Amino acid sequence: METVPDFPMTDSATLSSGMSSASSVSNGLVWAIACRAGQKPERLTDEQIARALEGGDPATPGAWVWLHYDIVHTSTRAHIQAIPCLPEEVRLALGSTDRGTNVEAEGDIVYGALPGFDDAMSEDDKNLSAWRFAVLPTLLITTRRQPVPALGVVYRTLQRIESFDSPAEVVDYTLLEFADTVRRNIAMLDDQLDRAEDLLLTLDQHTDFGRISGLIGRVRRRSTELRRVISPVDRIFHNEDLELPEWAEDDIRDRSQRQIHAALDDLLALQDRARSLQDELASGQAEETNRRLYTVSIVTTLMLPATFVTGFFGMNTGGMFLASGAMGTVEAGGICFLFMMITWLLLKVMKLL
Repeated sequence: METVPDFPMTDSATLSSGMSSASSVSNGLVWAIACRAGQKPERLTDEQIARALEGGDPATPGAWVWLHYDIVHTSTRAHIQAIPCLPEEVRLALGSTDRGTNVEAEGDIVYGALPGFDDAMSEDDKNLSAWRFAVLPTLLITTRRQPVPALGVVYRTLQRIESFDSPAEVVDYTLLEFADTVRRNIAMLDDQLDRAEDLLLTLDQHTDFGRISGLIGRVRRRSTELRRVISPVDRIFHNEDLELPEWAEDDIRDRSQRQIHAALDDLLALQDRARSLQDELASGQAEETNRRLYTVSIVTTLMLPATFVTGFFGMNTGGMFLASGAMGTVEAGGICFLFMMITWLLLKVMKLL
């Protein structure tokens, strides 16, 4: 699946008609828009952005603002630390480079860091990253270090005049997009387990156990990576100590909690199936090893009489039986074969073969 970066505007000068290119680059601003229900987003000017960061109304009445920053450069993080409408701990959270996941609330502000996939080349090899947010009733500020396709999906959704009533819905929609991507990853991992299971069901002496082990190993490794990211998010939304503002409770907690928890359940079911197939693979490998050891044991047992006969005739003593005559070697070989046949019959009678 083709991934989509979260910076649709490749030229910083296109962020707004009034915003200079130098200002966009220095501040790390990817986009700045004002959203209103039923209308396309408006790109903000420098003056409107400044008013929004001071806590004022930067656009038309009833609109809310979304500012998205790339915090790769230290100058951008310094700009984030100077936003006047946010408390110090919120500014520190927005400029943080840690990959931890958390959601906090302070008054009417909800802020934290949530997981996302970066803009990797292939759908099944996406790396996990984090994006940060601070959301107020009329303002949303998001930051990231790597492009997060889920944010780009939300941006394009807004461009189709599918506006959200509040900025909290952007956080919710981005989490839902993340959960959908996780489920697509789970579906692909499940397909790999199907291939491994098909090989195990057709188990024979030509079965490639190395290939099966590789398939199951990749699934378990990837599912473990996903679980380490999803589990903290699920715990956050189940945390009774997290008290979100009333305006954000329904959007951020309720819908996102259900989707994340459902994705976690699917992931746990996938891990259980992978462990079951791993046990079945180990059983198949043990069965194949026992079969080979059984074959070696039978051959060794059949060769014991012949080993005894050749050892007996190899003694350098006088008066050796069959030492004279032209057919001594053939007769000794016949004796070896006779004892081998007697041993084989004894194994058959004892039902060891």
